[in-house]
Amino acid sequence: MTARDTASPTAGRPAPAFYDEVDTPALVLDKAKLTRNIRTMADFVAGGPAQLRPHAKTHKCVEIARLQLDAGAVGITCAKVGEAEALADGGIADILIANEIVGPLKLARLVELAKRCTITVAVDDAGNVRQLSKAAVAAGVILRCYVEVNVGMDRCGVEPGAPALALVRQVVAADGLAFCGLQAYEGHLQNLMPFEERRARTEIDMRKALAAKDFIEAAGLRVDQISGCGTGTHTITGRLLWMTELQCGSYATMDAQYAAVGGADYENALTVLLTVISRPRPGRAIVDGGLKSITAEFGDPTVLVEGATWFDFSEEHGEIRLEGSAEELRVGDKIELIPRHGCTTVNLYDRYHVVEDGVLTDVWRVAARGRSQ
Repeated sequence: MTARDTASPTAGRPAPAFYDEVDTPALVLDKAKLTRNIRTMADFVAGGPAQLRPHAKTHKCVEIARLQLDAGAVGITCAKVGEAEALADGGIADILIANEIVGPLKLARLVELAKRCTITVAVDDAGNVRQLSKAAVAAGVILRCYVEVNVGMDRCGVEPGAPALALVRQVVAADGLAFCGLQAYEGHLQNLMPFEERRARTEIDMRKALAAKDFIEAAGLRVDQISGCGTGTHTITGRLLWMTELQCGSYATMDAQYAAVGGADYENALTVLLTVISRPRPGRAIVDGGLKSITAEFGDPTVLVEGATWFDFSEEHGEIRLEGSAEELRVGDKIELIPRHGCTTVNLYDRYHVVEDGVLTDVWRVAARGRSQ
């Protein structure tokens, strides 16, 4: 019996047609939901002070990046040189690498990349600025730089005030570099609950970015950009008058984590398709995907079958608890799950299976998968 012949335990109708065409485990992308998410964010940004430079570390896909640019994004953000290379190979012309790029091997690749697209990098160290300058001059390119300011995440970034000003002055004086503004990422607040506490903390912490801008400009240096923000804070940070660029990423595909902390305006376009391979006892089903198919660092995925909940992970297996109508699941049935964390789950796959109205219409490469260098 095929999946199409199997009635859904929740809807009482045949399973989507693509279930028969896609082997599992598989990454599935609902194109209509993806498109609506991209439009929703584009409409939000159009009503505010900042432009959108969406982060591709979530989707790692040239086709999705193009859809975002077509909807009005000014460029694309990524995390690593390898991701930027994959995007540039796909024709993306303006890329921010929102991290510090350190070491001669990476700098050699960075300046080669800058010969074929516009590249911006984050800096927070004087020695790194000197290395970037030397590499850029030798290659005959200009590297755009955001000085990263710590607004409370306590990861990368110089402190606002004198430390930020000193580094900005160094970038301005360096050959081969162009100071373009500040990076201020409030990553520590993306999932903070309740939402009103997230709002209050975000408004407080992001004032540190404004204070840094004011301090630098009081010294006679212009700060054209303040870039930051994530999906979890975009409705707050995206309305701050001093923000010029938003780096939201997960909104396009969404995941169960962002849905749980208030992403009601966006739909879960991303699912993982798995097959039931065993019904060892009442109340349990075993599926053919575990830790190598769905990441667990944020918690369990959401099973899109009424009465079914994720119970446990193995490397290659998942155990699902069944109640009520979910007991109708049989060996061979296929089910979809929403990953708790989309970014790291996507990185486990080579391709998206793109579906429209339950029909497989395309396959898109996860072109930047594994590009962590």
